[in-house]
Amino acid sequence: MKTDTPKTTRRNILALAAAAALTISGIGGVVHADNSGLPDPGFEIVQGKTALLVTDPQNDFLSPDGVSWGVVGKNVEANGTVKHIDQLFAAAKATGMPVFVSPHYYYPHDHGWKFEGALEALMHKIGMFNRKGALKTAGLEGSGADWLPQYKKYIDDGKTVVTSPHKVFGPETNDLVLQMRKQGIDKVIIAGMSANLCTESHMRALIEQGFEVMVVTDATAAAQVPGYDGYQAALTNYRMIASHVADTKSTVAAIRASAVN
Repeated sequence: MKTDTPKTTRRNILALAAAAALTISGIGGVVHADNSGLPDPGFEIVQGKTALLVTDPQNDFLSPDGVSWGVVGKNVEANGTVKHIDQLFAAAKATGMPVFVSPHYYYPHDHGWKFEGALEALMHKIGMFNRKGALKTAGLEGSGADWLPQYKKYIDDGKTVVTSPHKVFGPETNDLVLQMRKQGIDKVIIAGMSANLCTESHMRALIEQGFEVMVVTDATAAAQVPGYDGYQAALTNYRMIASHVADTKSTVAAIRASAVN
């Protein structure tokens, strides 16, 4: 059997990466599979097996009053992230699709950590997602850790599964996988915040746990600052790792169609 030389292999990899990057750049939140040089395995919504997962639909990310708005706000507005997450919630609820929310909370004891990563340190410094305690709701209403107000009718309906909080970025530190397994979920549509951190980390972890995952690319956003573009970084990885990526319009249509078929 003939094998590629190292030189040929490197050339092919570079060409593939360049093609993928070309596809992702300049599309304004929607990543198409066409001409990317990558396969698109696709994603079929199966009633009773597919769930919507929203990460961190909280004020500190999505409200102009949130502590991270200065770095994520421009991308949130450009993508229409708030509206698009709302549309996904509405479609899932209208069709009976299970909905899971993975929140991000920090309690006083979390501020005693002996070491932190760069953004952990920043989030703790600015008081992001702070709560007074795991069993205390005093001060939660309207705080940065609270749900964006327009989502409360979906999240607080008694049917949405709100997991225990994740503490860094991924669901390894909460009960999301357990909750999904117990409900027979094996296919997941992901939206929420922040694109290259919690949203991407949940995507990666769920795939490693054997779930089939797609990401809604305009129902998320990320920090964009000089020298760093979290959103573009996330789009690259979504396209290379997830089974499928799509925009909100097509995802909502697919959710609604799945309930008819």
